[in-house]
Amino acid sequence: MIMAEADAVRQDIRPLQIGLLNLMPNKIRTETQIARLIGATPLQIELTLVRIGGHQPKNTPENHLIDFYHTWDEVRDRRFDGFIITGAPIEKLPFEEVTYWGELAQILDWTTTHAHGSFFICWGAMAALNHFHHVPKYTLDRKAFGVYRHHNLNPASPYLMGFSDDFQIPVSRWTEVRTADIDPSTGLEVLMESDETGACLVHEKFANRLYIFNHIEYDSTSLKEEYDRDIAAKVPIDLPHNYYPGNDPGRVPQNRWRSHAHLLFCNWINTIYQTTPYQMDDIGRDRK
Repeated sequence: MIMAEADAVRQDIRPLQIGLLNLMPNKIRTETQIARLIGATPLQIELTLVRIGGHQPKNTPENHLIDFYHTWDEVRDRRFDGFIITGAPIEKLPFEEVTYWGELAQILDWTTTHAHGSFFICWGAMAALNHFHHVPKYTLDRKAFGVYRHHNLNPASPYLMGFSDDFQIPVSRWTEVRTADIDPSTGLEVLMESDETGACLVHEKFANRLYIFNHIEYDSTSLKEEYDRDIAAKVPIDLPHNYYPGNDPGRVPQNRWRSHAHLLFCNWINTIYQTTPYQMDDIGRDRK
């Protein structure tokens, strides 16, 4: 990658400000997964943890939320170089029936003018695509669950630098976004897809938005924990596809996506670093 001289000369070093709106019930696990990936980059990162103000999580201790999280109202006057919005286990609900949909819609609009780049994950990606482009989601007959092969559709994309042509990513969702509904004329480009589970990563040049529908951030045991939980609760669930060696749940699963997870987040951080304004107050001002 070659930078323009004007861009190189203007770059002063400051920590990148990254916000994480964590919608997952087990916030500690999710924040750790994301922090591990963005913390592996060579740049200084200041991570701000954010939660929905009017929603009380059931699976995270209240003292953890008080000690480490801000509500969106507490950070809405700030600007961020990058802002991440996670998934949530509510994908079967129509968007308008989600209890905090009103606040989330405000936050999505706010990212346009207060974040240089945004990264939406799983349900968060579906919600953002629906909000910005009215792209629908569809409920699947069977859960897409396991580790699936994906294809690199644009090796020249700065977000896919170093990616293999063919790689594997964990998938865990009851809904999907269909490639046919992603209209390139609206500025959307599909960067990754799977023959079996469809579109995975979508880029939108406006406001530097990335949408990923699958869980490249998952730990090695995340799918196992979900499978064991559903089995214990007697919820019908298939064995995770291509996950356990020999399809034997008694064997330790192997992580075949970790390197690409680090690569994707590193590319995202690097792209933000090269293009974000040095003065935080300038972020998003040209998008009003």
